[in-house]
Amino acid sequence: MDYALIATSFVTLFVIVDPIGLTPIAAALTQGMPAKEQRKIALRSVMVAFGILVAFTVFGDAILRFAGISMPAFRMAGGILLFITALDMLFERRTKRRQDSSGEEDFDDPSVFPLGIPLIAGPGSIATVILLSAQIPGVLGIALTIGVTAAVLIIVYALFAIAPLLQRALGKTGVNVTTRLFGMLLAALSVQFVMEGIVQFGLLS
Repeated sequence: MDYALIATSFVTLFVIVDPIGLTPIAAALTQGMPAKEQRKIALRSVMVAFGILVAFTVFGDAILRFAGISMPAFRMAGGILLFITALDMLFERRTKRRQDSSGEEDFDDPSVFPLGIPLIAGPGSIATVILLSAQIPGVLGIALTIGVTAAVLIIVYALFAIAPLLQRALGKTGVNVTTRLFGMLLAALSVQFVMEGIVQFGLLS
């Protein structure tokens, strides 16, 4: 067992997923929800991301080739979807929709999109698991990558689960400021995804 490779793979995927950076975003996206619902969303988002990353670990290139999708195109699509979410955060559209629900327990569920996809299982993490599984051919490489993915996502869930504590520490004003701040950061990140996709297409250098 190559422990150096395991450590390198873990660090690589951890940096790409960035659980620490995603935690305030998860808190902002679940603003105003009960703590129990936030924990459910955290678990669903991690399970969705795990399923997607495992699928790409096992099938990877075959999925993209079968669908006729290139990684640059996938990166650009993820960037566009992320930008839409950033607009929601910047202009508090989610908050307004909750207020218009007149107290009904029917909240927007960000567990699949954008938390599961593309924030956790995005173009970067998908490309990473494809590359990591290719480092060691066969079942061993797949098993190693799945194990590393599970370890990283356990950390993601643990941090997402404390998002309610983060909200209480920030207060309503702090959460509003944080929501807009991370909305701006998400907008910048989405543009970066799109630009990287354009560069990979060879349209820009």
